[in-house]
Amino acid sequence: MLYKTRGIVLNSIKYSETSLIVKIYTEEFGLQSYMVSGVRSKSAKIKPALLQNFSLVELEVYHKEKKNIQIIKELRPGFTFTSIPFNMKKSAVAVFMNEIFNKSVREEEQNTDLFNFLYEAIKLLDLETGSIANFHLLFMVHLSKFLGFFPKNNFSVQNNTFDLQEGVFKRQYLPGDIFIIMPGSESLNSLMNSSFNSLSQLVISAKIRGFLLEGLIKYYTLHLPGFGTVRSHIVMKEVLKD
Repeated sequence: MLYKTRGIVLNSIKYSETSLIVKIYTEEFGLQSYMVSGVRSKSAKIKPALLQNFSLVELEVYHKEKKNIQIIKELRPGFTFTSIPFNMKKSAVAVFMNEIFNKSVREEEQNTDLFNFLYEAIKLLDLETGSIANFHLLFMVHLSKFLGFFPKNNFSVQNNTFDLQEGVFKRQYLPGDIFIIMPGSESLNSLMNSSFNSLSQLVISAKIRGFLLEGLIKYYTLHLPGFGTVRSHIVMKEVLKD
């Protein structure tokens, strides 16, 4: 049966000389793999540029339940980037966000709220005209909400140490605890209570930003079995250091 859905391209692998298997997070069906035949030929109806990582697309697909690889009938751009492909900092952030999402989400069912969050985050990254130095941190903090381990919003003068294992702010930590202390915990609280629309109001130093990034990666590792090792943050930290 033929369906229409929006999608977010996550990655693609070569299947043959002219074909790709593309992993797309869709609004209607969650995470799906699609065969795109002839995409590498001169007469391709679907151009490779539309299948770049994090491309926002509109799809017409043949969908069969429990089938591992689905078929795309038509694919069109859903939003045309004006800055991500041409801005080194935005490109680095997008690569990092893509890696985090790929390692975090494996669900093959519809999750409209999660889809809308990712779709809008990518659009806002492209449209942002101010600093994006904290964009990746905000993304990780709020993505955790959809993954089921958003930190408990109980930060205070007394509860100012964030326990990474329990996901709560505490008065003190014990030997063996994995934690984020002040002023990093205060910045984490600010991220929790901010949105992409208030990004310009977030003031976090480069030192604390790097500390928080490592802490949040550890947080994901603790709460997502099989999350694995993140690699793209090394390049991103270098690009965003100024």
